[in-house]
Amino acid sequence: MIKKGDFVKISYTAKLEDGTVIDSTDESVAREHGVYEEGARYGDIVVVVGEGHVLKGLDEDLEGKEVGYKGTVEVPPEKAFGEYDPDNKEVVSITKFSERPVPGQRVRIGEKTGIVEKVIGRRAIVDFNHPLAGKKIIFEYEIKELIDKPEEKVKYLFLIYTGRELVPEIEDGRVVVEVPRDATFNQYFLLGKFTVVDQIFKHLPEVKEVVFTEKFERPEEKQETEAKEESSEGKEEAQKETEAKEE
Repeated sequence: MIKKGDFVKISYTAKLEDGTVIDSTDESVAREHGVYEEGARYGDIVVVVGEGHVLKGLDEDLEGKEVGYKGTVEVPPEKAFGEYDPDNKEVVSITKFSERPVPGQRVRIGEKTGIVEKVIGRRAIVDFNHPLAGKKIIFEYEIKELIDKPEEKVKYLFLIYTGRELVPEIEDGRVVVEVPRDATFNQYFLLGKFTVVDQIFKHLPEVKEVVFTEKFERPEEKQETEAKEESSEGKEEAQKETEAKEE
């Protein structure tokens, strides 16, 4: 049975009560229903049950299920995007915008994001409720796999919190992770890695230490390594072509 703290791989499609698809882990479904996001990662996702990686209603429904489960759960507003608050609106001067706002436009005012509801003269009414506030969300989902290997758990924690696919090494309670060169000064990665460390210690009690390393090569040695890799790839492609012709 799935329980809190388990790492599970799932797929899902989320709809409104009228059947409108609002999200999906399946790229073809997202494209078909006009909710595809350029640059977004599609395919099965891994979540840690109870950590809020998906909406609360879906997160809670995972508990007690088994790998292979396929089903539907109706998530009420209070366990989705919250109830709609008619008072969560503000009248904002159009001087606060870089260009004249129009109804339906998504805008950011200070630390808040909202939707322009109306524009009256030199004032705009901005609704700061989530676009799906007050809506019941229906999830059709499947539990694909239970992740058990510590290395896999660490890998997915990095993917969840930093967006990076890293390959950790674990030995004698010590996790070693090589930091990519382009992530060294990436603010999102720098902030996310501390959350990953906290999650590692929380969910992998056998880990006593987490070490981050950086690797630098001499330019000429790096070029030699890349040349060897390209040569190896070229040989593999030539071999595949030869085998294809023989067939």
